[in-house]
Amino acid sequence: MSSEAALVSENLREAMRFFGRARAEGEIRDLPALTVISSGVDYGVFNAAVLCSKLNGNIDRFSPQMEASAAFYRDKDLPWSFWACDDMIAPARAPLRVLLEKHALRHITTAPGMMAEKLKAPSRALPEIEVREVMDASTRNAFSHITAISFEIPFAICHAVYGAERGWGGSIRGWVGYAGGTPVATVATIAWAGVLGIYCVGTMPAWQRKGYAETLMREAIAKAASPQTSRGVILQSTRAGLRLYERMGFRAVTSVHVFLSR
Repeated sequence: MSSEAALVSENLREAMRFFGRARAEGEIRDLPALTVISSGVDYGVFNAAVLCSKLNGNIDRFSPQMEASAAFYRDKDLPWSFWACDDMIAPARAPLRVLLEKHALRHITTAPGMMAEKLKAPSRALPEIEVREVMDASTRNAFSHITAISFEIPFAICHAVYGAERGWGGSIRGWVGYAGGTPVATVATIAWAGVLGIYCVGTMPAWQRKGYAETLMREAIAKAASPQTSRGVILQSTRAGLRLYERMGFRAVTSVHVFLSR
């Protein structure tokens, strides 16, 4: 596994821990090769099992941990998801698929895991934006609302997690961009494993394709960067965002696979 892919994986796992910390009902369990993170809400992406070590083709030793994860969510009667960087599963891709199917987990997406040691200068004029950190009920509500619209998640689900004060702080910070006093874009930053992770990049539909997300990303990176994130910036790209991120200086270093329970 490349060192860059390992940075993406480690930062992603810390990002997912947000869901286990956000609510009193949340829970995090560290198994030898998996971190099980439950938000306690009825939404599979917010209840995860994240692979944290390379399989090396040995599915038999990994199978009991998957069974433990499945039993954990079965006991809670919650949908769940499995997340893994391609570098971790490559030697055991075929048998892993069989194991995931056994636990009724179906593949829903593969996202490029990208990294930039340094951002390129903007390739176009960007709009001005007022940046507010997520620190009070108003910004948490705005972050929840934009995320719900951007990712087509019910607002009540988003607000149950992102609207909770206890999830924010430490390595995880949220940012809302305002245009003329209207909240229009979001970004979350995760300072972990020597890099700054970018997550929850969203823009309200009427404000899309105008540069607001890029402006907010650049502002958030400037505000959240520190000596502890000196190795660069990482993110997982959607198909729609890939060209933008490439223009900003990001390059693919791995892929992140996501499987969702039926």
